[in-house]
Amino acid sequence: MPLRALLLLAAGFAATAAAADWPQWSGPHRDGKSADTGLLKEWPKDGPRLLWKIDTLGGGYSAPAVVGDRIYVLGGDSATAIAKEYLICLNVADGKEVWRTTLNDDPKGPKSLGQNFATWGGGPRSTPAVDSELVYALGATGDLVCVNRKDGKVVWKKNLVSDFGGGVPNWGYTESPLVDGGRVVVTPGGNKGAMIALDKNTGNPLWRCEELTDPANYSSVVIAEVGGVRQYVQQTAKSAVGVRANDGKLLWKEDQLRRRTAVIPTPVVVKGDHVFFTSGYGAGCELIKLEPDGAGGTKATVVYTRNPTVSNHHGGVVEHDGYIYGHNNRQWVCFDPMKGGEEPVWSSNALGKGSVSFADGYLYCYVERDGTLARVKATPDGWQEAGRFTLPVKSAIRPGSGKVWPHPVIANGRLYLRDTEYLCCFDLRQPGA
Repeated sequence: MPLRALLLLAAGFAATAAAADWPQWSGPHRDGKSADTGLLKEWPKDGPRLLWKIDTLGGGYSAPAVVGDRIYVLGGDSATAIAKEYLICLNVADGKEVWRTTLNDDPKGPKSLGQNFATWGGGPRSTPAVDSELVYALGATGDLVCVNRKDGKVVWKKNLVSDFGGGVPNWGYTESPLVDGGRVVVTPGGNKGAMIALDKNTGNPLWRCEELTDPANYSSVVIAEVGGVRQYVQQTAKSAVGVRANDGKLLWKEDQLRRRTAVIPTPVVVKGDHVFFTSGYGAGCELIKLEPDGAGGTKATVVYTRNPTVSNHHGGVVEHDGYIYGHNNRQWVCFDPMKGGEEPVWSSNALGKGSVSFADGYLYCYVERDGTLARVKATPDGWQEAGRFTLPVKSAIRPGSGKVWPHPVIANGRLYLRDTEYLCCFDLRQPGA
């Protein structure tokens, strides 16, 4: 091969390896952590530079997925009612719309859902998943759609209620679909099998976990590998569960945490063979150890449960260097999940309740009340703030009980913050980068 071709090929590999995309819910590995490094160390007084803002997303709490020069995010015709929902593709450079695809041509949902939307905010909640040339999106009433990345043309559509016997949770489907190998995994809930895997190219069912009949709630699936057994870990309205990836067999189920009302935070895999769960409404947190059972399955042992130290409502938690960081519905905390106990490593009231993401050694804490974002060093040595600013726009269509709930996204040197119809993009790159 000519030298020039070799150099171009190497450059292509380098670009691919260096890309810090955010291709799905909660980042590349669904753990709330960006792959970005070398970000801006010292922030200006008013925060990083605003590159652009748009106000065309409509209703919803969907956080964006970012891959290459494109952004994928969900929005709806109304912020207070069951309405048409869209998967929207934007340019990274300027936020301009590239295409828009309808998820639900005939919007329908339970009467109670419409009432909740009027109070808390309507529209889609989940984050799209980008896999090669396809994008997958789940709407609030269960419309699961696969489209082409290039033009948004629909490849296939399913509905978690009409096609799979699921039940729409009180505040709408919020789970973000997982793409794993040839499977798309979601949790419709219900007595026909609460978790299903579909062929990612056709939408045809591959399996459903008929042993699991819990109602759906708002958490999203993560992957764990235990003794060579790949499994999907999830928390439903009632339980923590593990489902075998290749055939949908229920491997384990634990229900000691007293989950109730709304179970939202995504599970966090800790030390490779432990899973940390937390939920609000007084549930607290628990740690479950997973190990081979000697018969091709998994043994799940509850290390502790109902620990009040981390009772996260819906902003999620992240793990860094063995510590859990997040809001416990009273204050921000750092917690050692392996040690347990009912005292955090540290706690702080320096910032209001909100969601959290991680990048380049720092927590990005996003306040639900007013869209303030603080950058905090991820360290067990206490709250060390390194800059804060407030979103320069405020939604005009979000209902009074709704909040700034989409999580921060950090991808390829940019920070994305949403408040309902608005999406703002900030520059986190070092000068000259």
